[in-house]
Amino acid sequence: MADDIKQPTVSRRGFIIGTAGTTAVLAFAGVSACGGPAEQIEAKSYEPTVWTEINSDGKIKVNIAKAEMGQHVGTALARVVAEELEADWDDVEIHHVDSHPKWGYMVTGGSWSVFTTFDQLSRAGAAGRIAMIEAGAALMQVEPSDCYAWDSKVVHSGGEISYAEIVATGDLNRSFTDDELQAITLKTPADRRLLGKDIQAIDIPEKTRGAAKYGLDVELPGMVYARPVLPPTRYGSTLNGFDDSAAKEIPGYIRTVEIIDPSETCQGWLAVVAESWPAAMRAADAITTDWTPGPRGSTSEEDILEEGRRLTNDPSSGAEWVREGEPEAAFADADQVIETTYTTNSVFHFQLEPVNALAVQEDGHWHIHGGNQWQSLILPVLSKALEVEETDITLHQYYLGGGFGRRLYGDYMVPAALVSKDLGKPVKMIFTREDDSRFDCVRSPSVQKVRTALDSNGAPTGYEHRAAAGWPTWSMAPGFLAEVVPGTGKADAFSIAGADHWYSFANQRVAAIRNDIAQETFLPGWLRAVGPGWTHWAVEQHMDEVAHALGKDPIEYRLELLDAAGRNAGKAPESIGGATRLADVLRRARDKSGWANKAGGRMPENMGIGVALCTGQERTMPTWVACVAEVSLNPDVGVINVQKITQIVDCGTVVHPDGALAQLEGGTLWGLSMALHESTAMADGQAADRNLDTYTPLRMENVPELDIEFIEKDYVPTGLGEPGVSAVAPAIANAVFDAQGIRLRELPMTPDRVKAALA
Repeated sequence: MADDIKQPTVSRRGFIIGTAGTTAVLAFAGVSACGGPAEQIEAKSYEPTVWTEINSDGKIKVNIAKAEMGQHVGTALARVVAEELEADWDDVEIHHVDSHPKWGYMVTGGSWSVFTTFDQLSRAGAAGRIAMIEAGAALMQVEPSDCYAWDSKVVHSGGEISYAEIVATGDLNRSFTDDELQAITLKTPADRRLLGKDIQAIDIPEKTRGAAKYGLDVELPGMVYARPVLPPTRYGSTLNGFDDSAAKEIPGYIRTVEIIDPSETCQGWLAVVAESWPAAMRAADAITTDWTPGPRGSTSEEDILEEGRRLTNDPSSGAEWVREGEPEAAFADADQVIETTYTTNSVFHFQLEPVNALAVQEDGHWHIHGGNQWQSLILPVLSKALEVEETDITLHQYYLGGGFGRRLYGDYMVPAALVSKDLGKPVKMIFTREDDSRFDCVRSPSVQKVRTALDSNGAPTGYEHRAAAGWPTWSMAPGFLAEVVPGTGKADAFSIAGADHWYSFANQRVAAIRNDIAQETFLPGWLRAVGPGWTHWAVEQHMDEVAHALGKDPIEYRLELLDAAGRNAGKAPESIGGATRLADVLRRARDKSGWANKAGGRMPENMGIGVALCTGQERTMPTWVACVAEVSLNPDVGVINVQKITQIVDCGTVVHPDGALAQLEGGTLWGLSMALHESTAMADGQAADRNLDTYTPLRMENVPELDIEFIEKDYVPTGLGEPGVSAVAPAIANAVFDAQGIRLRELPMTPDRVKAALA
């Protein structure tokens, strides 16, 4: 394994094509091609960029530094490279890479993958195409300007030569400066042959055949199995002792390890080690333990929410995320103030594959096997835990059986590594579903207070949004905290994004407030849609409430505020058009859903229609979404049945249509599941639920009709993994109001809460 690790040999700003006999080597963004000249000549391979390898058999491998968890990210990124490389798509293969500095910062989350790499990968592909044309022209003894690339060939009026032949016989000597890279003219949308076209994702065949390898599938010779024995609190628990006498009666039991963790990830943990997974699982249940819980051993969900209510009512708390005009003066002078408070409960990730890791040290180098979304985040933690340099650790990547933000933090790798260090052999640690639930980085419960100031004519003059929750970034990645309004403190963007909406208010203030009771009780996590998954719950219900208070149609009221003025005008390249694009998807949703014939009590009794908007993960990468939900309500039992959801989406360029649709379908159903079904509650310092007997996500029988449409633009592609989630819950709540005139301001909208509102 260690022999497979290769180091950069050029500066980070280099982009150099060198020549080594029959093989060309190209490095991009300061990263060298893999292997020395001798190996490359023997292998007959050519790396036009660090991302791509063309082989003498014609196969083109695209290296993927993003995690594959069902979203087909490899196919999308490979298409970006192949488009400009002019590769024949049938020749393209994808390879998910292990951690290494040459790949740059490794993270898969935030719907960032295509957005953050589109230009880089396009230019890398284009540079490779240029190099191949020059080398091919030289072999054909013609001018490069008289040639073009097409389907993995360089073509001239007098003949053609394949990329594979060029690799075997060509001679390249070409370098590109940063300025030259930026000067490359990329294809116009009209010239694209791969992007936006319907093709099958590359990883589907091996997944359907059962050949895809997940973290749970990994085995190494001589490995043993481990299961954690978790303390009663995430933080501060002290182990007083344990008794493993019953475990010793289980065949295959080896011993129980008390984990000593310099990184303090595992506080008071034990790990049961056995020769097989069944033995480890049974032995862990047989252990008896004595712990002193941490200081939050009695904390409940209501304790966290009560603190949230206190904080949102304290105008001095929090860091400002948005400040425009003079909001305090606007509220002081208002003729009317509409104020509403919204709450959400704790939510699990509950990905299909429970977290797991296999760790081993070989020749002084640590190898950690498993699925991970943010290698660059967990490497420093592993370094601290193992007391080695980060360069002495490699994370080996596999398919993820679901991520949804849980595997952004690889904390589950730490105990596997520490037990392996203690035993001196490979250790595969697996968390049962119950262990995974207790150890999950849940989405924090939240409390949000939203106010709108109105003048005597009903025109909005001020807006304030105060949101209190646990902050994932505070605990796991504090370097990403940001101070937006000078002098007001740093905030976690992932706990307030979405509250900085695209509606125009001359005077507004948005404040992000850290709930320290949540922070000290559990590790708040990033869950699919992150901040907008709950901030839009408040924003979009509040907009509806103000519209109804003014006697206005909810869509028309929103359109009045989407005037693209000031900061809402957008900017190139990520948000060209600004709020006008959000208004466009809203109008399309209005027309496609038949809103005019259904809203305002026009539907049959106990049926209603509601609307909500979403602008993706962040203002710096907006995906414009309008959602219309149609519901029926059974007032006797309080059950909400969603009949149909219409989503209209503008994400700029649609790179992989099939994957894009799948992302929106999955996100929509995830949003529906969290709207009506999913939540747990903190009790005695831990989440109360453990498994799917009490934690009940959406079932197939409750899936509504989905009508999803993309409005494709020629702009830069923005993210799709999360935007489908956020508008669903408020659209449903607004539809319930249309049906019954009740407001459901607590998420999820359970039958008990519906009946209480109807009482």
